[in-house]
Amino acid sequence: MSDRRPPGEPPLPRTVGHADWGTAPAKRWVAVARLGEEGRYLLGVPAPVGDAATLLSRLREDATPGGALVGFDFPIGLPVAYARRAGVARFLDVLPLLGTGEWAEFLRVAESAEQISTRRPFYPQRPGGTSQAHLIAGLHVTTIEDLRRRCERGGGGQKAAAPLFWTMGAQQVGKAAIAGWRDVLIPGIRALGPDLAVWPFSGDLHDLLGPGRVVVAETYPAEFYHHLGVTFAPGRRGVPGGKRVQTARAATAGALLDWVRAAGVRLTPEARGQLVGGFGAGADGEDRFDAFVGLCGMLNVVLGRRPPGEPDDPTIRAVEGWMLGMAPRPPVA
Repeated sequence: MSDRRPPGEPPLPRTVGHADWGTAPAKRWVAVARLGEEGRYLLGVPAPVGDAATLLSRLREDATPGGALVGFDFPIGLPVAYARRAGVARFLDVLPLLGTGEWAEFLRVAESAEQISTRRPFYPQRPGGTSQAHLIAGLHVTTIEDLRRRCERGGGGQKAAAPLFWTMGAQQVGKAAIAGWRDVLIPGIRALGPDLAVWPFSGDLHDLLGPGRVVVAETYPAEFYHHLGVTFAPGRRGVPGGKRVQTARAATAGALLDWVRAAGVRLTPEARGQLVGGFGAGADGEDRFDAFVGLCGMLNVVLGRRPPGEPDDPTIRAVEGWMLGMAPRPPVA
C-alpha cells in the first residue's frame, strides 16, 4: 500500500469517509474513499450507515493497517458562553459523560421552558408556544448569538446556522447532534479508546493521522460547495432549484468531475454514474449527494489542496470545535 509521503509529511489515511447525517437512520449515508496501491484514492458510491454504534470500528477495520479520517455533518462542540455557565473547560472531557450521572438528562430534549437548564439544554421537543427566548432565559445568556459557536455565526459567504440547542424548524441541527454524539461518538470512544481522536480538540490534523487511528472531524457540505466549485441555479417560478432537485444535482457533475481530474482521484463506474445522474430521483438523493460532496471536500484537505483550517484560539480548540476546511474567522466584536 503506497500510503507514504515525502519525509516530514504525515502518511495519507488509508480510508476517508464522510457521513451525511440525519436524525432518522434512513437519512444517514456514508461515502468512502480508499487509498489504492498506486497511491490514488478511489471513491465509491454512498451507502447506508447501518449500525451507527459500530461505524467507526468498521471504518478502522477497513483502514487496517493504515488510519482513517471520518467526517460528520453534525455539530461537534459546545458554544463557549454555554460551556462557561455549565462549567465545561474541555468538550472531550464531558462528551463521554453525557447521558450519565449529573449529565443524565443532557441528551433528552426539554419539553417545556421550565425544564431547560445547563444539564438539559436542548429545546423544544415539539412545536406550540415555544420561543428561542426560552433558551436564552433558561441558559442564562444574553442573546441567541451566545448559543452559536464561532464557526456557526456566518461570514465568508455563509449564512448563520441555527443555534445548537434549538431543535425546531427545517434548519435545526440539535437533534442530529444528539443522535451523533449518542449513537456514534460516545460508542466510538468506548470501543476505540485512545485510538480515536477528534479534530481539532485532540490536536492538528496532520499530527493526528497515523496507522491504527481513527480521526473524526466535523464537516459542512455547503462549505465544501465553495471549495469544489459547486453552484446551483436558482429556482424559477413553478420550477424548484437547489440540491433537493435531481436535475440541479446532476448539473453539478461537470464541476465535480473537473475536481476529480485535478485532484488525481478516481471514481468507481457506479459512483461516476450516480454523480452524472444526480444521485437518482428518490427522496434520499440529496443525502447521498451531500455524502459524496462531503467526501470530495475532505479529500481536498487530505491531499493538501485546502488547509484544514486549524483555529488559533485555544478556547475553540478545547470547547467549540471547528469545521474541517473552513478558514479561521476573527472573533465577533
